[in-house]
Amino acid sequence: QVQLVESGGGLVQPGGSLRLSCAASGFTFSRYVMVWYRQAPGAERELVADISTFSSTYYTDSVKGRFTISRDNAKNMVYLQMNSLKPEDTAVYYCNARKSTDDYWGQGTQVTVSS
Repeated sequence: QVQLVESGGGLVQPGGSLRLSCAASGFTFSRYVMVWYRQAPGAERELVADISTFSSTYYTDSVKGRFTISRDNAKNMVYLQMNSLKPEDTAVYYCNARKSTDDYWGQGTQVTVSS
């Protein structure tokens, strides 16, 4: 059974940091592109960052220089280190795994940036 379980969300003040984790199981993790998406209230889901099977990375412009995506294939984990957080980063963050027609999603973790 495929599972993606996000953790690490919470409430943080502007300028603070959080590290999101996503634990994967039920599929061959190392063969999948791993992606972090987010969805703010009233907005469409947007791609935040992704990491390929060769660990090349992509970031949306609004998080470049602040967020870092990484993966640990030995542990079937993907991470999103978020620094210098802004109120506009407030959203539910989702972990996604994709390969060919496979497209798996986690349940999401809430990140709230507020003073």
